[in-house]
Amino acid sequence: MEHKKIWENFSAKQLKELEVLNKDYRDFLDNGKTERECVNIIVNMVEKSGYVELEEKLKKGGKLKKGDKIYAVNMNKGILLFNIGEEPLEKGMNILGAHIDSPRMDIKSNPLYENTDIAYLDTHYYGGVKKYQWVTIPLSLHGVVVKKDGTTVELSIGEEEDDPVFFVSDLLIHLSQEQLEKTAAKVIEGEALDIIVGNRPLTVKAKKGEEKKEEKDPVKAMVLKALKDDYDIDEEDFLSAELEVVPAGKSREAGFDRSMILGYGQDDRVCAFTSLYAFLLCKDVKRTACCILVDKEEIGSVGATGMSSMFFENVIAELVNLEGKYSELAVRRCLANSHMLSSDVSAAFDPTYASAFEKKNAAIMGAGMVFNKFTGSRGKSGSNDANAEFIAYIRKIMDDEKVCFQFAELGKVDLGGGGTIAYIMAKYGMNVIDAGVAVLNMHAPYECTSKADVYETMRGYVAFLNGTGM
Repeated sequence: MEHKKIWENFSAKQLKELEVLNKDYRDFLDNGKTERECVNIIVNMVEKSGYVELEEKLKKGGKLKKGDKIYAVNMNKGILLFNIGEEPLEKGMNILGAHIDSPRMDIKSNPLYENTDIAYLDTHYYGGVKKYQWVTIPLSLHGVVVKKDGTTVELSIGEEEDDPVFFVSDLLIHLSQEQLEKTAAKVIEGEALDIIVGNRPLTVKAKKGEEKKEEKDPVKAMVLKALKDDYDIDEEDFLSAELEVVPAGKSREAGFDRSMILGYGQDDRVCAFTSLYAFLLCKDVKRTACCILVDKEEIGSVGATGMSSMFFENVIAELVNLEGKYSELAVRRCLANSHMLSSDVSAAFDPTYASAFEKKNAAIMGAGMVFNKFTGSRGKSGSNDANAEFIAYIRKIMDDEKVCFQFAELGKVDLGGGGTIAYIMAKYGMNVIDAGVAVLNMHAPYECTSKADVYETMRGYVAFLNGTGM
């Protein structure tokens, strides 16, 4: 089967919609570089569209009814959205599920130190990264510091034109003979990914008649003074901080034809944004529409904010109860009867590294929305494997709405692999398939997507949410 070329099939109206969508998407990427930032943006967007927080709905009371718009936030790092449909929840939902965490470096609990007149913050990388890609590029610092009195200091340093940035140093080529003999996995070690944050010593003027006091670590002391003066942060406050180191700067249009987007965090914020955008476009739905945007996918969907937590199930139980028909059986039926697109990216075929792919089963940039029947690694280990009946249902929906799509696998069979939240949701007995955007440079500091694929994937998500079920 040949891949379709979708650019030439867009109408003038669609091309205009495509550019508007992608501009909004770039704004989302630029302002949502962490899970917390993404959730803040999303809450502002959905509240403007009439969505009400679940806690508020529970306080007011009253039964859930068609057209109700509900959202629930999980520890400021995940969010669930519901557009209540005509059918009872027991009949199932149409679910889009993406993640809003991305590979990065996290600041350790005891991070600040000085070595030979340079101050550093110690980091621990998060998710699957090629460590050598993170050296000598401008980095920014995002996150929160929660003080003992309960106050929260929000940080975003390195994004504005007059902000300082940070970086990880690398050995100069002139002295790199031994370094370059190492494998790519070892050429930069994890413990070498410490960011440089200062070089100026703190000078303390001595009072008249007193000897000048020498600071033990004067550069570290200068950094601590700046943190105190600018943000009222003490060194011990790092213990209760969540600080993420990400590439500094904005996403950009790429190519002479401006057909692509280059930016940080597109795995999986490209699918999170298009899922959210499609979700807000759907007004009256027969089956309840649900949008899941979660944390911790990059490290196995673990913890209280990952897909493996009970948060999703607990919220579903609350909604079934608001319908006035609560039972454990009703909750289980709701989950089992649901259909889901696990909104996650796929690896775009890269002609430069063609040997890593099996081309006829690879995702092509600019060829539309990508479906992965299964992910996992080697012998499909750890994957969800979508049923043929569900795939046929999806194909019909996409064809009826003239959505351009393709099917792909993640590289050659024995070369590697990856996973999504699909297998976690499949445990409820619901039909699930991975569906999203093809990405070049996946997990690199700067990833690349096609504007056409972003637009077409959004259209595919809309078609799915409006589906009436199998």
